[in-house]
Amino acid sequence: MAKAEIGIIGGSGLYSMPGFTNVHEERVETPFGAPSDVFVLGELEGRTVAFLARHGRGHRILPTELNFRANIYAMKKLGVEQILSLSAVGSLKEEHKPTDFVIPDQFIDRTHHRTATFFGEGIVGHVSFADPVCAEVAKAAAAGCKAADVEAHPGGTYVCMEGPQFSTRAESNLYRSWGADVIGMTNLQEAKLAREAEICYATIAMVTDYDCWREGHDAVTIEEIIAVSHKNADNAAKVVKAAVAALPKQRTCSCGSAAQYAVMTQKDLIPAATKAKLDLLFGKYLG
Repeated sequence: MAKAEIGIIGGSGLYSMPGFTNVHEERVETPFGAPSDVFVLGELEGRTVAFLARHGRGHRILPTELNFRANIYAMKKLGVEQILSLSAVGSLKEEHKPTDFVIPDQFIDRTHHRTATFFGEGIVGHVSFADPVCAEVAKAAAAGCKAADVEAHPGGTYVCMEGPQFSTRAESNLYRSWGADVIGMTNLQEAKLAREAEICYATIAMVTDYDCWREGHDAVTIEEIIAVSHKNADNAAKVVKAAVAALPKQRTCSCGSAAQYAVMTQKDLIPAATKAKLDLLFGKYLG
């Protein structure tokens, strides 16, 4: 199987990554089932990169239906150490305008029906998640936005909601009262699983519209939102190219050892099948 240093997860409107060379597709099997689609591997700015369309090419998979574990496990299996995740979001603040990019450093979980851990089936583990985003990858994302001349807002809070319906106006105003910046449906589970898998992770949240809190929001047409999505996708390709070039080749953060002290279960009581299933992730700690 081919290997990659960097993973790119493309969200709504971003189903391919222009600029790749030496491109080929790789279908990755995992003990958690199938990922969202085949991975597209190639080279970008002299780095080996694996691209995955989060919702599948053609946008076939609901946020709640996403197999987050398979997607992140497959990235680990490909050798990925750093993930840039792109996501379409609604803005919860006036200053975060459509076509702006936000690089959040915090999340609030408003999901209800999702699995967001590799632990279980006889093994208990807890990783630190106080700072859920890798500062090194976030810094590279911000540098990519600057190089691509895209208006970026480093830092902020991403509310991850269940969907697929959008917020009620009451919910939108509640999230604003919390000081949240953007709202989306996908990135928190990826961040949690990437931390357990000891992969650096950061989100580039692409603002498509203001959430329903804003006066006059209902006057926005679907054509306008689609136009913004197309512009965001074009900008994302430029940002990712520059961000990949800015990513450090050697990690100095703590993400690579995030699970070192996570396992709480007595090692000789962990079922053999579970040990085998999680060997890629935690084998070096289970003996």
